[in-house]
Amino acid sequence: MLCINKKTDVLIVVDVQNDFLENGVLSINDSNQIISVINRLMTYFFDWSVATQDWHPKDHKSFICNQTNRKKYDDFDFNYRSPMLWPRHAVQNTAGAEFPKELKQEYFKLIVRKGWRKDMDSYSAFYENDRKTSTGLLGWMHEINCKRIFFTGLAENYCVAYSAIDAVKAGFIMYIISDATKPIENTLKNSHSEAISRQHLQDLGVIYISSMDITL
Repeated sequence: MLCINKKTDVLIVVDVQNDFLENGVLSINDSNQIISVINRLMTYFFDWSVATQDWHPKDHKSFICNQTNRKKYDDFDFNYRSPMLWPRHAVQNTAGAEFPKELKQEYFKLIVRKGWRKDMDSYSAFYENDRKTSTGLLGWMHEINCKRIFFTGLAENYCVAYSAIDAVKAGFIMYIISDATKPIENTLKNSHSEAISRQHLQDLGVIYISSMDITL
């Protein structure tokens, strides 16, 4: 069992938004199942809960509809880490960008919006994809004296993974709660996919646990 310190442990809920849930435009298999797990964690175990929210303009360059002669999930070079071309998703002020009504948003102490610059995608909760532009989350973590981060959300092999890598680099003890995250599978056919495996994260020091391992 893993005992939570409510003063210094932080739960991060990555991109649990309608467009990534079942029946969304970037639907992730069985993603709705994680909502009840996240709600339980926020309600009973964590005083510090943070959400990230993809918040793209409709003309974002990572959308396939804004490119010509390209295919969905192609690599697209923004002159830094090459993001993929995605279907239009999580557009600002649309239902797809909203959190699902079942998610207990009242527990969020902070909501970090990312990917709102049309020329720059954002996978990590901490940095935009130029790896220089901060979302502001890291500074907030230091202000509250965070020691350990527990990640949940979507998708495990994209935004959760890149966020976890940045958290490790920043010196935090890093956990991913395995039954509170799901991977996106439909990009794996692309040999140049940026999806990150669970094994790679474990090799970097990320620890996987179950929500049932957590206690007070």
